[in-house]
Amino acid sequence: MRLALCQMNATVGDIAGNAERIREGRRGAAAAGAELVLFPELALTGYPPEDLLLREDFLTRAAAALRELASEAGGPVAVVGFPERAEDVYNAAAVLAEGRVHAIYRKVYLPNYGVFDEQRYFQAGSAGAVLDVGSHRIGLTVCEDVWEPGPPATEEALAGATLIVNISASPYHAGKGAERERMFAQRARDNLAYVAFCGLVGGQDELVFDGHSCVIDHTGETIARAAQFREELLVCDVHLDRAAAARLREAGHRPTARSPGTAAARILPPLPARAHDPAASPVAPSLAVPITPVEAEVYAALALGLRDYVHKNGFGHVLLGLSGGIDSALVACLAADALGAERVSAADLAASAGGVPAEAGESSSLSVCR
Repeated sequence: MRLALCQMNATVGDIAGNAERIREGRRGAAAAGAELVLFPELALTGYPPEDLLLREDFLTRAAAALRELASEAGGPVAVVGFPERAEDVYNAAAVLAEGRVHAIYRKVYLPNYGVFDEQRYFQAGSAGAVLDVGSHRIGLTVCEDVWEPGPPATEEALAGATLIVNISASPYHAGKGAERERMFAQRARDNLAYVAFCGLVGGQDELVFDGHSCVIDHTGETIARAAQFREELLVCDVHLDRAAAARLREAGHRPTARSPGTAAARILPPLPARAHDPAASPVAPSLAVPITPVEAEVYAALALGLRDYVHKNGFGHVLLGLSGGIDSALVACLAADALGAERVSAADLAASAGGVPAEAGESSSLSVCR
């Protein structure tokens, strides 16, 4: 199966703009011959939409945009993150195929620690779900669902899924990409399944999303990896028959070792095999090298966060108040690298204070203007 992961930069509240990015990503995946394309968690609304989720008009516009995306003919099967308004609101993944919203999966585990507040806004889904695309059985998960070592991923694997896809908005901290990748490798080995992680990228207020999307085979080896801190369409061929063959040697993973109906994962309506030329040349997967050392990674994260904060809030220029210390030099370099020198001006705080030297440890300030 040829798989595409659209690592996109969504803006909270910009449903029309995010929908256009999804549209472009699906076209790119189609041009690459992908049979399945993934988009991040809540890609349609941006993450985290917070109190916008308490507005019926916002949820209605998101649902209308999703239906419009689904109605556009052609292209691979798409898995798109969106907020589903049903009897409650769910953090959901929609399967778009054959001109309609074919199926919906609801996130099971809602994080409520650190920067997360999902239990305030969402109701939890009840179980995993698997989708057949031709002969391939795929398990669906959203972000936190695969961080847990058991269900829903284990349910889906026991139901026969040899590929577990995970759409995510996973906030960055230093070393997060490597930490995340190690966890996915363990899940792949535990379930004898390929794992495909499609992560959000970009800055949103105080959060930064690093992307670092990846595909890991059933042995835990990373076979494709997107770059950090920038948008990318990652395309990869996955050989799911290899995972199925490995399960024949592991009795606990063989469907015949279970009684019918014991797997708790929902079986979604199947889809026919997607058009794919078996004679087509294999795609050479990208395997981006993570940024090192960690100080360089953190600097890249800060630059992205600053750039998107300025851009997404519509600011045209920034004004720095410089104290003359090392912190001032770092802030000036960061602003120039993130925005371009032509969008940055500086004022000497010591001069404006009558030539009094800045105190040791005095912080620089940054103001933004339209």
